[in-house]
Amino acid sequence: EVQLVESGGGLVQAGGSLRLSCAASGLPFDDYDIGWFRRAPGKEREAVACISNSDGSTTYADSVKGRFTISSDNAKNTVYLQMNSLKPGDTAEYWCATDDACDGPEIGSYWGQGTQVTVSS
Repeated sequence: EVQLVESGGGLVQAGGSLRLSCAASGLPFDDYDIGWFRRAPGKEREAVACISNSDGSTTYADSVKGRFTISSDNAKNTVYLQMNSLKPGDTAEYWCATDDACDGPEIGSYWGQGTQVTVSS
């Protein structure tokens, strides 16, 4: 059974940092690109960052460039999202998902259960 399990969300003040983790099991981790997505209340889902586990290339949404860093530990089958200089606008539910070619999730993508990030002003 494929599982993606997010952790690390919480409440933080503006300017603070959080690190989200996405632990994967049940799939050949090195073969998958993994993305982080978020959805704020009343807004559309947004792609935040993505990493290719085959070549390590990364992509970021303009809104998080320079503040967020995605990384992968293939030995632990885990993808991280380091979030620095957090803003109230980063408040959202965050999910990780498989994202082939980092061009957006597909119908067959695997998703985690989500983790809430709340940034207070």
